[in-house]
Amino acid sequence: MDSDDFVINGNFVSCSNLVFFKIWNYFSALIINLNFKMKRILLLSDTHSYIDDRILDYAKDADEVWHCGDFGNMKVIEELEKIKPIRGVYGNIDEAKIRTIFPEVLSFKCEDVDVLMIHIGGYPERYSALAKAEIAEKKPKLFISGHSHILKVMYDKKNNLLHLNPGACGKVGWHKVRTMMRFTIFKDEIKDLEVIELGNK
Repeated sequence: MDSDDFVINGNFVSCSNLVFFKIWNYFSALIINLNFKMKRILLLSDTHSYIDDRILDYAKDADEVWHCGDFGNMKVIEELEKIKPIRGVYGNIDEAKIRTIFPEVLSFKCEDVDVLMIHIGGYPERYSALAKAEIAEKKPKLFISGHSHILKVMYDKKNNLLHLNPGACGKVGWHKVRTMMRFTIFKDEIKDLEVIELGNK
């Protein structure tokens, strides 16, 4: 073995081969990372037929808008769809037309994060019967619900998931402050979670 040679994993590697080895590793990692794009998510719920410019401005900064039900009317959907793609579920107040567009339960993968969304889903230790069954079957990393108008961020150790409820950004209900959330997803990480306060209703 020459002085310029190395041992990697028990094998002799010449200096020239080592350079190739490093370049190969670099481009392999680059190709893997190119398959993932950091997604900026705006999460909202319980608009109850209300939409304004502040909500729409936040939507412009996102890659996707996720709505956890109780849209209230088609105008909310149409205004958001003009700006960014929407994922969502229908809520208990939503009309038949909205229920043909959005399901009661939505399960999907964003980057490398499995997401489950149900309007009336509860929260850790107090999940609805439907949410319990869906969590057991789908095993999501992120579970999102709405309905309560109570903003929550909780980690469920038993089911190894993060639970989010963005509160309500509409003007109907007993909540005092209108809220939403935004965060980013990169590979299997949920990052940069931020609560957005839109002011009193």
